[in-house]
Amino acid sequence: MDEFTSYQSFARVYDEFMDQTPYEQWGRNIRKFLTKYQVKDGAKILDLGCGTGKMTKVLKGYGYRMTGLDNSQEMLEIAADSGEDGIFYICQDMREISLLHPADAAVSTCDSLNYILEPEDLVQVFHRVRENLSEDGVFLFDMNTLYKYETLLAENTFAEDREDCSFIWQNFYDPEDRINEYDLTLFIRSDLGLYQKFEEVHFQRAYEKEEIVSALHSAGFSVREVVDADNLEEPDPESGRLYFISTIDHEVDK
Repeated sequence: MDEFTSYQSFARVYDEFMDQTPYEQWGRNIRKFLTKYQVKDGAKILDLGCGTGKMTKVLKGYGYRMTGLDNSQEMLEIAADSGEDGIFYICQDMREISLLHPADAAVSTCDSLNYILEPEDLVQVFHRVRENLSEDGVFLFDMNTLYKYETLLAENTFAEDREDCSFIWQNFYDPEDRINEYDLTLFIRSDLGLYQKFEEVHFQRAYEKEEIVSALHSAGFSVREVVDADNLEEPDPESGRLYFISTIDHEVDK
């Protein structure tokens, strides 16, 4: 399986189906943490797994100089077509991040890092982030929890019908390898008024909090906070999504 071939047909309707996503609130949360860890206004921010650029644009509104990185050319084309000036988009694998100039901070939202299916690849992503951050760089990202995959998504099916597009989203979670398979069936209305059927399969991996923290340490980060992404409080057993906030650990360079 290849976690990096998704978001092709779905890219065309992604923003419509994500219109209930609280990007503005997430942006305020991210800004709060960036400010707390001395990331100044005007800082260079890398948005990993930026998709159609919704969060990238929210953060640009705070005055950050944004670079959006994603492996889906289709998603990036939509991001670039928005006409938003001053955002640089890169089509690149997160495992191979290479920036011309270091970023002051890197962020990732919408469980983009759960698409990294192998633990060694997750460490590789973290290494590449560290190598592309400035000396005092901050790394903030969210990830879905094991509880979300086991209980909230599990074997459930979700469906939604819109005027111009509809989808059926089936989940199949394997507790042994902790891989969640999303089978997406899309019906998208064409300019001629006919509906076309598209199918995509997505895969995400559930990681324990301790695994993620260990991977960050292995890549040379010091984990400063892990909080529930919904209330910014200490995680509990039913937290569905966590924020991880880390800074570069310069002790490993000595």
